[in-house]
Amino acid sequence: MPCLSLTRIPLLFRGDVSEKAKLLRSRPTQIVEPKGLLYVQQREFAVTTPKDGSVSILGSDDATTCHLVVLRHTGSGATCLTHCDGSDTEAEVSLIMSSVKSFSNSADYGRLELHLVGGFNDDRQLSQKLTNQLLRAFDLQPDEVHLVTFCVTELNDREEKDIHFPIIYGIAVNVKTAEIFPATFPEKGPDEDLRSAHILTGARLTNIYDAKKEQLHIGPYFWRPFPHVDFWLEQDDQQILQNLSTSPLAEPPHFVSHIRSTLTFLKEHPFPSRSLFPDRKPRVYRKNQDGLWEQVCSDKI
Repeated sequence: MPCLSLTRIPLLFRGDVSEKAKLLRSRPTQIVEPKGLLYVQQREFAVTTPKDGSVSILGSDDATTCHLVVLRHTGSGATCLTHCDGSDTEAEVSLIMSSVKSFSNSADYGRLELHLVGGFNDDRQLSQKLTNQLLRAFDLQPDEVHLVTFCVTELNDREEKDIHFPIIYGIAVNVKTAEIFPATFPEKGPDEDLRSAHILTGARLTNIYDAKKEQLHIGPYFWRPFPHVDFWLEQDDQQILQNLSTSPLAEPPHFVSHIRSTLTFLKEHPFPSRSLFPDRKPRVYRKNQDGLWEQVCSDKI
């Protein structure tokens, strides 16, 4: 497992790391049900430890040019999953590092291990750009980071009729065992449209989970009325795909319906400070006895 360094990028395509990428690509995609799951959307991250009694799986999918990043400390077991799109990679990596380290300061042993999955050989080379940004950002960190999984861009690419696609669109990490595997998620909530609206209106990377309280915190989020929302809702599927995706040919089948749903939500809530967060407090969720998210009344937080 090589220690991360930009000078060693050419070596990443050979030996142990390349073999691990091949092994990960060969694994079947598992359907992860919502029980015990914390789903992470684009520009969100969550960190927890094996002591968490509510969350056992962190997961994210629908990554085309985006990259899924897992950082784990082997001593404390503190594990972070984030879904990066290249919006502010250097700041995001610093945030990821500090979040994992905050749970690992008391650990007497262990090291930081990094897993990068996602991207493909897209026409605009956005995947390659993000791969390089992430490697550079982690390389600049004062702490030693060991790159364990490197299944990105060229190593996550397949070609069909001269069109390139990612092999792996989503992953899950088992917080208890540290196992990482390709995954898809029937449930992406709670508040899927609200969280997607936050992304579409230019959100920065957001921590959505308080591991100490075992609570999911959504918001408060504020945005201005989305420009030309009626225009976009009137467009056909092809126009939405071509204009609102970084990789139109490689998107999963539900991409357009997801975007339409998010745009409709933005139209219905042009001023979230009035309709969604009038008290300026987050929407808080906790896992119930069935392992599913249940909203907590504000007076019980």
